[in-house]
Amino acid sequence: EYCVQFWSRHHRRDVDKLERTWELQVTMKQGKQTVVELLGHQGCYLVVDPDGSVRCGKPASVQQSQFLLELHRSGKWTLQLLDSKKYLESDGEDVFCISRSPSPYQKWLPQLAMHVHIVLYNPTHQCYARADADLDRVWVDTPVPYLEECGFVLRFRNGMYHLETSSHKFVSRVEKLAKKPSAQTAFNLNLKPRCLAFLSDQDGCVLYPQGKRGRLCLGDNPKEEEEWFVIKRCPQWVSLKTKAQRYVSIICDMEVYAGSDKVTPKSVFHYEFDPDTSAVQLKTVNNRYLAQRKFKSIVANGRRMEPETNFRALWHYGKIFLQAFNGRYLGTMPFGLVVASAMHPGPGEAFGVRLANRSFLVLRGRYGYVGSSACHDVLQCNLLDPDCIELLPCKPGIYHFQAYGRSFWSLSSDGTFRTWGKFALNFCLEIQGSNILAVLAPNGYYMRGDRSGTLLADSEEATNECLWEF
Repeated sequence: EYCVQFWSRHHRRDVDKLERTWELQVTMKQGKQTVVELLGHQGCYLVVDPDGSVRCGKPASVQQSQFLLELHRSGKWTLQLLDSKKYLESDGEDVFCISRSPSPYQKWLPQLAMHVHIVLYNPTHQCYARADADLDRVWVDTPVPYLEECGFVLRFRNGMYHLETSSHKFVSRVEKLAKKPSAQTAFNLNLKPRCLAFLSDQDGCVLYPQGKRGRLCLGDNPKEEEEWFVIKRCPQWVSLKTKAQRYVSIICDMEVYAGSDKVTPKSVFHYEFDPDTSAVQLKTVNNRYLAQRKFKSIVANGRRMEPETNFRALWHYGKIFLQAFNGRYLGTMPFGLVVASAMHPGPGEAFGVRLANRSFLVLRGRYGYVGSSACHDVLQCNLLDPDCIELLPCKPGIYHFQAYGRSFWSLSSDGTFRTWGKFALNFCLEIQGSNILAVLAPNGYYMRGDRSGTLLADSEEATNECLWEF
């Protein structure tokens, strides 16, 4: 299930002061109706006491925590306590559950708590949405979301959602993409359990794929629930470049060579990370994994559960060393064949990593998103609405950071950042998990989110405050 935050009609995050994220758990289905529980911090639930007061805690019985969820065309929800039939509501200050009569005060606007950089998968068409910057259109036609154009930023402003493409244009009510957000790009996001959602305008029309090519546009007659999309995190696809400036690629369906001088669909890999074992797996666009086989060879014919597909990753200034199942490190033969033969990593075993499907980063840490604020002259790490950090590739594994449409990031002697630098600085990216990055700043320290809200580069190690969702 997905996690949400709740906004009342007063446009305030009200439930338990709503500095809280709630996991929506479906407990049962009653015909077309859904019964849910809201799981909060440290395993506590949203609980209604007999007097109608609302708190976060452990329910004495399920009658205190089970709600009947009703979805409205406006994208809002009502939550009715299953046992008493009373509605969860707010007066702008407190949250309570005392009335059985419907009113506007009982409608809640859920905001997705997941990271805003997403992909949209349509189960009916079994394809992902893809923005076409040349034609200013969005198509639902891509089986595997390895393209940068499959990524979108879902921005929440004034109770409405704006869908921003990878080229920083916006899906609009008119047929073409818009250059700036406006009333024409504002949509209701209609959510339901199982991570499904659709976008609708104020007139009740919905966005869904139409025509033979699956053009995403407004209409009022979707078939077979084709307006519903699964919202997923934007995946991390990477390319690997050798010391000889050649990209690791798949040839003849399964042979792994470093011979291409440019990135192609056969030279990008989905970087998967197991948080329990710290193992890394590299999946091709054909849904096969790189695996270490006989005679130290690396072949793209692995399946996910095979231990031979697990690698150990060591990062060094934006480059990666990959240790295979046999304990040896990946490198290349003189004719380009990738093998696992080196007992110890050296320059020949270092691969430059480049994010293959991202020209920008949206970073979220422990306290919020990274971006600029009108109240501060240094970059902050506790924002609700993020900045897009433009990535300018330099050497393999090294990037310059640039504010969108503006100048470069600059680094002060006290470790703070600003966005008015005249010169490009080098930042190293290290993938530390599933959609998790550590950023090594130009001063040799890791970028850290401070509790005060200031973004700093002052950590010698990649601690939890140095890890960023991207």
